[in-house]
Amino acid sequence: MNNSESFFKRYWFIISMLVGIVAGCIVGAVWPGATALEPLGTVFINMMFCVVVPMVFCSISSAIANMGSAKRAGKVLGVTVAVFAVTAAIAALLMYIVVRIFPLVQGTYVVTEGEVGSTLGVADMIINFFTKPDFTELLSRRAILPLIVAAIIFGFGIQMAGGPATKTAQLLEDITNCIMKTVKIITYYAPIGFFGFFAYLVASYGPSLIGDYSRTLIIYYIMCFVYMLVSSPIYARFGGGKGAAKVMFKHLFAPAMTAFGTCSSVATIPTNMEAADDTGISSDVRDIVLPMGATMHMDGSAMSAIVKVAFLFGIFGQDFGTWEAILAIIVAVFSSVAMSGIPGGGGTGELVVCSIFFPDQLAIAYPIAIALGNLVDPPATMVNAAGDYVVSFIVSRYVDGKDWLQKQLAKKAEADASEAK
Repeated sequence: MNNSESFFKRYWFIISMLVGIVAGCIVGAVWPGATALEPLGTVFINMMFCVVVPMVFCSISSAIANMGSAKRAGKVLGVTVAVFAVTAAIAALLMYIVVRIFPLVQGTYVVTEGEVGSTLGVADMIINFFTKPDFTELLSRRAILPLIVAAIIFGFGIQMAGGPATKTAQLLEDITNCIMKTVKIITYYAPIGFFGFFAYLVASYGPSLIGDYSRTLIIYYIMCFVYMLVSSPIYARFGGGKGAAKVMFKHLFAPAMTAFGTCSSVATIPTNMEAADDTGISSDVRDIVLPMGATMHMDGSAMSAIVKVAFLFGIFGQDFGTWEAILAIIVAVFSSVAMSGIPGGGGTGELVVCSIFFPDQLAIAYPIAIALGNLVDPPATMVNAAGDYVVSFIVSRYVDGKDWLQKQLAKKAEADASEAK
């Protein structure tokens, strides 16, 4: 009984959302008049759009303003962040190659090509990536990335003015907490919203959309397991030298399965800590890399960002070309490393993706991306959390030397020999 209650508590949102999506798809497939249910989805979308702008600005600026110290770098921290970014970029690039080989969408187009707004040029994309010409334009769901940049700058401004001691920092933290409670209230309506939205989509554009979702999920789930099993020994070998892959595989599956079961990188920290301790990773590396990794190292999330972009390009009938891929990889890395610690950061990441690539189709693109994001969450979290443990091998190489693992293995062998005597 306790196990079933615990399972439902962890997965209630995914289960209820899945029920809403499946029910909506069935209703849309059998009842052409299901297009009338669109307002149910529109209500949910509008509520999310209204809350996301203040949430992003307040949560980011508050996080920076309330840092104990703006000066916390050091060798471990610098190497850790660099490794997080590099592995996320590799994961995103590999996912792009996979979706080019295995297209996610086959014949389903939510809108015709003529209805889609013209794609922005690269220069305009870069400008829109960082800035808006007027302050009022920042306060829009179509300007999430410039809003994030402004929030970061404002947060550092508060930090320079006194940081956590200022009333502004305390006010932002209080507002952020209140907004997150509001988001929680809205999520209770999400299954109804997704029911209405998918009933409308399937009734309007055909049941083939269901097949495209299923194909996307199969490709992504398989890719996550392949990526974890192939990249982990390579990273471990690079970080720990000869024999590192064997040591790593002895400890990898406990955090991987914990993350898959809980859908939480944070909940996997104790398991990762135990694995790192048994491996012989130094305490300072372990205590920095693993907690940071739980909020900043998101290879699975970087892969899912590429999947969302590729899926949306497919249903809008657009080509996911080279320039779009480069920008998508940059956005994926930014979303996974820089934004993952934001409360509700997943939904924000989807809005960033949609506002950059599909500013004129936000009302359709955003809920589709949100649905994909939640359905791929278990394997994405597994890749994220298991990767935290593996990254500690690489950081150890640069902090403790190339032979750190061999020293630890020799020390353990000596201890075992002493016990045997």
